Amino acid sequence: MATAEQLKALIRSHLGDDQERFYTIALQVAAHEAQQGHGALAHEIREIVDKSRQERGPRIVKFPVDLRGLVLAEEPDTTKQSIVMPETLLFRMERVIHEYRQQSKLKTHGLLHRRKLLLIGPPGTGKTMTARVLAHELRLPLYIVQVDKLVTKFMGETSAKLRQIFDLILQEPGVYLFDEFDAIGGARTLENDVGEMRRVLNAFLQFIELDASDSLIVAATNSPTLLDRALFRRFDDVLSYTLPENKERKRLIQNVLGAFFPLNFMWSAVLRESKGLSHAEIDAACCDAVKQTILADETNVTGPLLRQMLAERKGMQPKLRE
Repeated sequence: MATAEQLKALIRSHLGDDQERFYTIALQVAAHEAQQGHGALAHEIREIVDKSRQERGPRIVKFPVDLRGLVLAEEPDTTKQSIVMPETLLFRMERVIHEYRQQSKLKTHGLLHRRKLLLIGPPGTGKTMTARVLAHELRLPLYIVQVDKLVTKFMGETSAKLRQIFDLILQEPGVYLFDEFDAIGGARTLENDVGEMRRVLNAFLQFIELDASDSLIVAATNSPTLLDRALFRRFDDVLSYTLPENKERKRLIQNVLGAFFPLNFMWSAVLRESKGLSHAEIDAACCDAVKQTILADETNVTGPLLRQMLAERKGMQPKLRE
């Protein structure tokens, strides 16, 4: 049976219309029942909470005036099935989801779930999409922090804005994505660094270390070599993204083409043409091919058409200086 304090806390959260607090305490009750050997009851409580969260969906908050334009809100509908990544990376993402759902059980043993993640890798390889999947699977809103705007528009006030953002992280549970993170996470020893940016980085290091919220903090960067080394140990996990291999490219092409995927398909030429492209570039090429197919009143995307669209995407890539 739930403890007297848990019952009182449930009543207070319900009367105060604090739904997230109510869910949290209900899951604590489930963990308590599991410890008492009442596994079936614990499972039933968790199912009730999960069903209620799914029906309600994520709650998007209105930002303080000072943060409008710096933090963007989304209600993602991107599922785990729609993301294409290596099995090892998928396992680590699913582990974050599983630990978040079982956080009350972990806390009863003095352990914390993974909730501070650093995503590193080339543009278009799935970092932002991972944040969207996490938010959707956990029924949490996604808040994207525009780090580049934070630095360029508010130089001199950046640390104060960061404090406001971390206050929001504490008050409003969600997945908070710090995109283009190297804008504030650059190494403090860089020769072109200025005193203000060193103060900003020091402030971020302090805020993330002291943060004890229930939110997920996700930082994404295309340039991990620019990051200050002190940052890496502030995160619970570091996920590295790469350009897709043959296996991932095949799955991605099949997923995007969907009903327009032909029965007979010459993979060898398509895989050669798609090599070196990111997930986002392959996705865009497939969409271009589907549009061309629809406009031509055809039913399937042909191999030559897809190769043409992939070649066009390659032509859009910036040329490296010799």
